[in-house]
Parts: sequence; C-alpha cells; structure tokens
Amino acid sequence: MKKISTKIATFILIGIIISACDAVKRVPEGKRLLTKNEILVNNKTTKDDEVINQLYQKPNSTLLGYRLRLNLFNLANPNPDSSYQAKFTNHPGKYERMSKLLSAKQVDRLGQSFWYHGIHDFLKKTGEPPVIVDTARTHKSVLRLKYYYFNNGFFNVKANYKLDSLSKKKARIKYTITTGNPYLLDSLTTTIHTPVLDSMYKTRISNTFIKSGKQYQTKDFDSEKDRINTYFRNNGVYNFQPNYVTFDLDTLNSNKKVNVNLIINDYSYQDNDTTRTKPFKIFKISDVNIYTDYSAANNSLKITDSTSYNNFNLYSHSKLKYKPKAITDAVFITKGNLFADSKTVLTTRYLNNLKIFNYPTILYELDKRDTTAQSLIAKVYLSPRKKYSLGTTLDVTHSNIQNIGIAGSISQTIRNVFNGAETLEIAGRGNIGSSKDLANPQSKFFNVSEYGVDVKLNIPRIWFPLATEKIIPKSMIPSTLLSSGLATQKNIGLDKKNLTGSLAYNWTPKRNNTARFDLLNVQYVRNLNPENYFNIYRSSYTALNDIGKAYNTDHPEYANNHPDYVDRDTDNLIIEKGTAGFTNDVLSGTTTLTPADAEYKTVSSVEERRVRLTENDFILATSYSFTRTTKTDLQDNTFYLFRTKIESAGSILSLVSNAASLPKNHNGNYEIFNLEYSEYIKTEFDYIKHWDLTKEKVLAFRSFFGIAIPYGNSNNIPFSRSYFAGGSNDNRAWQPYRLGPGSTGAVNDYNEANLKIALSAEFRFKILGSMKGALFADAGNIWNVFDNITDERATFNGLKDLKEIALGTGFGLRYDLSFFVVRFDLGFKTFNPANEINKRWFNEYNFANSVFNFGINYPF
Repeated sequence: MKKISTKIATFILIGIIISACDAVKRVPEGKRLLTKNEILVNNKTTKDDEVINQLYQKPNSTLLGYRLRLNLFNLANPNPDSSYQAKFTNHPGKYERMSKLLSAKQVDRLGQSFWYHGIHDFLKKTGEPPVIVDTARTHKSVLRLKYYYFNNGFFNVKANYKLDSLSKKKARIKYTITTGNPYLLDSLTTTIHTPVLDSMYKTRISNTFIKSGKQYQTKDFDSEKDRINTYFRNNGVYNFQPNYVTFDLDTLNSNKKVNVNLIINDYSYQDNDTTRTKPFKIFKISDVNIYTDYSAANNSLKITDSTSYNNFNLYSHSKLKYKPKAITDAVFITKGNLFADSKTVLTTRYLNNLKIFNYPTILYELDKRDTTAQSLIAKVYLSPRKKYSLGTTLDVTHSNIQNIGIAGSISQTIRNVFNGAETLEIAGRGNIGSSKDLANPQSKFFNVSEYGVDVKLNIPRIWFPLATEKIIPKSMIPSTLLSSGLATQKNIGLDKKNLTGSLAYNWTPKRNNTARFDLLNVQYVRNLNPENYFNIYRSSYTALNDIGKAYNTDHPEYANNHPDYVDRDTDNLIIEKGTAGFTNDVLSGTTTLTPADAEYKTVSSVEERRVRLTENDFILATSYSFTRTTKTDLQDNTFYLFRTKIESAGSILSLVSNAASLPKNHNGNYEIFNLEYSEYIKTEFDYIKHWDLTKEKVLAFRSFFGIAIPYGNSNNIPFSRSYFAGGSNDNRAWQPYRLGPGSTGAVNDYNEANLKIALSAEFRFKILGSMKGALFADAGNIWNVFDNITDERATFNGLKDLKEIALGTGFGLRYDLSFFVVRFDLGFKTFNPANEINKRWFNEYNFANSVFNFGINYPF
C-alpha cells in the first residue's frame, strides 16, 4: 500500500510539473510570449549588459535555463473565487450539505482559505506573469538604443527591429543597430563671462574630462559640469550651480570631429519682475554662530547665555551646557576663510558623529554689514538629544560554537556626561544558547550561557597627554573609546570569567577608510572548572586512558600501588585524580616509560595541551587595524573591502621586567599577578570582492591570511587568540574546529593553531522572490608554526604544505527578510588532506559526510 501511495504521489507531482511547463498557458489568443531578445551591433551579437538594459521588455527570468517563476505563475488559478463558487453551481445541494456540517459562514470563509485562495495568491506573487510582446514598448526600446549610442558619440546611428514568430504564441525580437563611425572631440574653447571664474577655471583645466581626441560621451560633459561646480563652490563661489555651465557643440564639419565651446554665464537673479545678471563674487565667512539648543518651540525665545571661543559664537536659550571646545572642534567652517561646500559637509558629518545632537542644520545668510556684499554668516543649528536614554535589545544569534542563542541586553546612555560631548554607556547583557558540541550529560537544550556588564566612554577627540592635531587632524573625525567589561560564561565546559579593558583611538584618514589604534587592550581569562578538562576534551582523555590501561595491565604492581587512580569496574583512569596522578608519574620518571617512548611523548603532548587550555591567561596587547571599502550602501553589489591588523602582546611588560631586573619563575618566564603573561605578535589580512553580474546575480570572493608568532615569555598562542577552521562562516564542508591542523584529521576535540589561510568564492542568484540560491567553494586550513608543537602533520614547514589546503564545495539557500538574511548551506568534502593521498579527492563527497550549516546574513 505504501509503494502504491508513493507511485500515485509521484505521478501527481509529474503531472503538475508537466501542466506547469506549458509556458503559453496564460498567453491570450492573438498574443505572443517573448522568448528571446537578440541585439546585433554592426552584424555582431552583443551580450553587453549595459546595452541589454536599454530594452523595455525582457523575457521571463530563468533558473538554469528553466522558467521556474513563469511556470509557478501558470500553476495559479486566475479566478479562485469563481472556481470555488462553480463547485456548488455544478453540484446542486452541495452547499446545503456543507452548511449543515459546518455553517454557511464557515463554508463561505473556506473559499478564502489558503487551500482554495491563498495558495493561488502565493503562486501569483512568487511567480512571474508571461512577458507578452508589446510593439509599443519595442519601439521605445529602439529609440532608447539609438539614444544610448548617440550619447556615446555615434551621431549617425540607425536602429530597427524584427519580430520572429516561433509558433502561434511564441516570438523573439531581433534588434539591428548600425553605429557608423564615432565622433571625436577636437578643439576646446571657453567663454566665461566672470573674469575671476575664468582665472580659476584655467588653473584646473588639466583636470577636465573633455579632451581633444577623446570619443564623444555625454557622461563626460555631465562629469565636467559636476567638477566645475564642486571646484567653484569649494572656493568661495557661493551662488554657483551646475546649470550655469553649458556647452556649444559644433559638428557641421564632415570629418567626424566635435568642436566644444564651454560657456559660463554671469550670475542671474530676480529683481522684482526683472531678471538681472552680474558677475559672480567670491564669498568669505564673516561670522560662525552656533545655536546649541535649537528647536522649533524655542526658536522665537530670547537667547539668555552666550560665549565666544576661537572666533566662534555660541548661543543658548538656557544655560550653556557644553564646553565650547567640544562643539567648536566639530565645526570646520571658520571665520575669515572662503565659503566651501566641503567644510559644510564635513561639519555636518562630525556633529552627527558626536551622537549628542539630532541631524544638524547649517544655513548661510548675507552679512548686511559688508558693503561689498561678499560676506556670509554661517548659522549652525543644533538640537540636543535627550541626556538619558534607555535601550534594550533582543537577538537570535548563531555562531560556530553556538547552534542557536538568545541574547538580550539593557543599557543606559548618558550624553554630554562631562560637558565635553562625551557619551557614557552602561550595559548589562545575557545570553543563553544551545551547542551540540558541549559535554551535556543532562541533555539540556540550553547548555550555553553568558552574562556580563560593560562600560564604555566615547570621547569625540583624541584623549592623550600630548598634542596629536598634526598627526590626526580633526578633519579625520577622531574619537577615543575607553571600555571595560566583566563576563561569566559557560561554553566549552571549563567555564570562564573574562575581564577586559581597552583604550582605543578611531579616526577616518580618508573617505571610506577607517583606522583604529588600541594603545592598551587588556584581557584576563580565568577558567572556573579546569578539573573538568578531560570530561570535555574526550579525545585527550581517550589517548591518555588507552596508555594508562595498557600500562596498568603490563605492570599490575603499579596498579596495585595506586588503587585510587582507576575505576575497578571499567579499568578507566578516574578524572581528575587518576589522570593527574598517572600523568605526573610518567613525566616525573616514576614509571618505566622514558622520553624516547612513543607513549611518553603522547602523555607529554596531552599534558602540554591540557595545561595550555586550562591555564589562566593575561594578555596586554597593542594593535593597529585599517579598513578600506568602496561599498556605498547595503544594496551595493560591486565593491571591495580590505582589512588588515597587526597586534603585539606582552612586549611592554617584558621591557619593564627586563629594565627592573625582575626574577623569572621555574619555567624561565616573567609573571604578573603570579601569572605568566602572553607574548606574541599577530597579523591578519582580509580581502573581500563582489562583482554584480546583473539580473540579481553576484559573484563574491574572500581571501584571509593570519599568523600569530609567540616569542619571549610564550611558546604558544592563547586559545582566545588562535585560529580554527570549519563552520558556517569558514569552510562549510567541515564542522567548526573539525578541520586541521594540517593533515592531522582533527584528532583533538577543539582543533586550533596559529597560522590560517582561507579562500572562498560564492555565486549568488535569485530563485523566487526573496529566496536566493548560492553555489560555493571554500578552501583553506590551519597549521602550527614557530610554536611548541612538533607533530609534522600539524606544522607548516614550507610551501610544500600548501598541498594540505582542504576544499569544500556545495550549495545553499538564502531568504531575505530585509533586516537580515537567513542562510542554509550544505557543504561537501571535495578534497580532504587528512585522508590517505590516493583517497583525498571526492572520497567523502556524499550526503552522509556532508555538513549542514545555518547562518544569519551572508558569510562574506
């Protein structure tokens, strides 16, 4: 019966697909479905997206050549209400019978249910109606193509189209374009009526977009207008606008040349009913007035408090609440300088960045005290935000450790806390989550938790005892961030307390560039349950226990002398007394194992890892990071992003320890607070590039390189500063921490190292509505280098080890919810360096060994 049901369901599904595949099902009689556009330019087919985008009509979208959205639309019933009513019209008495069973109101409401009505609305909305050939739109496409080529210098362009009927209800359109030879720019002359503007233009004529010998392009003339307008308005020409720039083009000669005359007329203005003209003037700023508590309600009230500071005038309707320097440092419009649009924009950005005011308003008015009418008064209107504000957040999160988490926080923000435009934020946060990677003997779903408190003070300038204006001028919008935090977390079973503190400086060297310098970044990590190590890191326990069992069997006298080491029911080493006792005996030479024995080396390796992962860490680091991006907004799909960071830890402490001749401990290392501090240097490079392939197709690429080198007081890198591989934002064919190091095959429970290489590429495309798909390839691995790990399989010893780069490929789905993207990826191990050499390619390329990833937003 089960097999018959399966067959019936299969036949029904095939029938639905076949019926939907009738592409012309919804094409009216006498109309044709547009199946293809072909554009021939000078008898050659073009695939130029810019040219194709000129067309007003394009065929229905496809997915791998299949018109999925069109066929979904065809599945929908165009008149579900009529079809529902027809059920009762064709079967008299059925309505009465159903009304007795349900009620008349419920029967009527059933017609609006998802099954009878909603599913068809969904198919229509998700699907795509057939694109019907429209000759009017085709004519408009021809005109638009001619206009496009005309704007690119082909003044004698000819365009036409031909409609090819492929069947009764299908057709394609062939556009034919003959461009002729393009026109080139020849001579450039100028007619600038205002002498001062003529002189200014000539000083920057080398930057012009209009140059002799260049092919005519309309966009170059628009760019030249913008260039002239920007230059003039940033050099005092307050009344100038782009429409004052015009071009007289002479194409009467027969040599395909264009002579250009650039014309800039005088300033025109309205005098009663008469339009008059006069030469443009260069304006200077005579006063800068700052109104610190402006609002529509108090605009007409009297100013009661004012002060002057560095040629700035500050006014307030109540007592002035700000230190003058805190406000004037954010204003780049200065008395005595020329009017400049760029200064207005920079001032607006800086004031908005203070986060103590709403978006500022800056106006200019003619200074009537100047008889030459060449002075402006700048008025800066500031509307303060509330001094105190309470904020709350609630987020659903996902990470490489946490499958799902619920995070929340409550914060109190205090603005202008010291009257210097500072912002103080005090926040409490908490998080509970679920992780299948943790030791979870009670099978609790929420087995991860973290709670803590953070304090942040943002100062809108460089807070430093020495002057920094020459190094980081205020035009770079610098700020200082003082922060500290205390958190307690239960994550990988050892549980931790984390105390952090930092003094960091942020600034913007150029537009789209950001820099950050952490002068001091302190982290103290205290493991709360180090005795739980072998319960969590089961691979380490198994390796140690196997040796312990074998040794106890071969040396019964040893087992008899240490009865409290072993569980007599299982012969397993008891955690913590047995594991610690046996390890100490081996390494102290109490047993017969010697350093030359493989078992001794394994015990030593297990102990080294246990000590490293359970010891408390103290890190005092200094770092510099730089980011550059060309991304303009969230919709920008053609951009690149480059990040780099260099971090040094422990060097200051070692310098002080050496200078003070402080004693070293038994390991030959310095200590602070009875704790060996970490010393290393770390650097990272991250590059992301996106290409917009049009039609909502995007190719994304990412490369990452990071290395952390221990030295001096350390021979390894703290766990919190090391690298791991695998997971939803890394190589998606492996679980987090389950790839590497090198070709070891992830023998430990949480595998990490201090060198990482990662490369990823992803092709993203639209499937249905907000549903998008992706094909991806992830490559990379981690290795140990310059530390105390000696395993050849885990260490990077030269370029030959690049053959251990793992490759994962797969596909995924993304659903765009506007405020974030939900992501599902399925990764397959394509090349696994942990396998034998002849079994590395496609040996585990199957669903059984695939990895399913859930993520929030795109991986890069």
